[in-house]
Amino acid sequence: MPWNEADRAKYEVIRSRYSSDMSEAELALIAPLLPPPKRRGRKPTDAKIILNALFYLIRCGCPWRYLPKDFPPFTTVQNRFYAWRDSGLWAEVISVLVMEAREAEGREAAPTAVVIDSQSIKTTEAGGPRGFDAGKKVKGRKRHLAVDTIGLPIECQITTAGGGSSRQNSKRAAMRRQVSSASMASVHGSPLSWQ
Repeated sequence: MPWNEADRAKYEVIRSRYSSDMSEAELALIAPLLPPPKRRGRKPTDAKIILNALFYLIRCGCPWRYLPKDFPPFTTVQNRFYAWRDSGLWAEVISVLVMEAREAEGREAAPTAVVIDSQSIKTTEAGGPRGFDAGKKVKGRKRHLAVDTIGLPIECQITTAGGGSSRQNSKRAAMRRQVSSASMASVHGSPLSWQ
C-alpha cells in the first residue's frame, strides 16, 4: 500500500514529538486541575510542556540535568514539579484518572473495596532515612500501596523498613483513614471496605 500525503503528514507529527508526550485528549482530562498561571512575574511556561518534560524524565529515568534542550530549563521543570507535589495536585490527578479508568471498565467511579500491601526494599546509605525489617532481613525502606480491585492506585506511602514502631503503625492507620476519606469515596458517597 503506497504512502499518501495524509500518511506522511500524520507520521511527520509523530516523528517530531517524544513518545512520552501527552496527547490533547490526555491533557483535556487533567487540564481543569492544573493551577492557573500567576499574574505577576515572567511569562509562564505552558503546563503541557512541563508535563511532557516530566513524563520524559519518568520514561527515560534520567537525572534532572539531562533533560533535553527542547524542553524548558530543568530548574523550571523541577520547581513546577515540587510546587505541584506540595499542593497535592498529583493526588488529584491520580484520583481523576482512576475514576475515568474505572468508568471505562464499566464500574462505578468510586471503589468499594481497597487492597493494601507493603514491600521492603533495599536502599543505599546515602538515600535518606532507612530502617531494618527484621522479618525480611532488609535494610532500607518500605512502600505501602493501596489499590482497588482492578489494580489501579489509590494511595502510596514510603516509610523506613523498621515496621514494628508505633510511628510506622500510626502511618499505616493514617493511610487507612486517608484512603477511607479519599476524594473518590466522598464524592460518590460510598464507604470503602477493607480486605
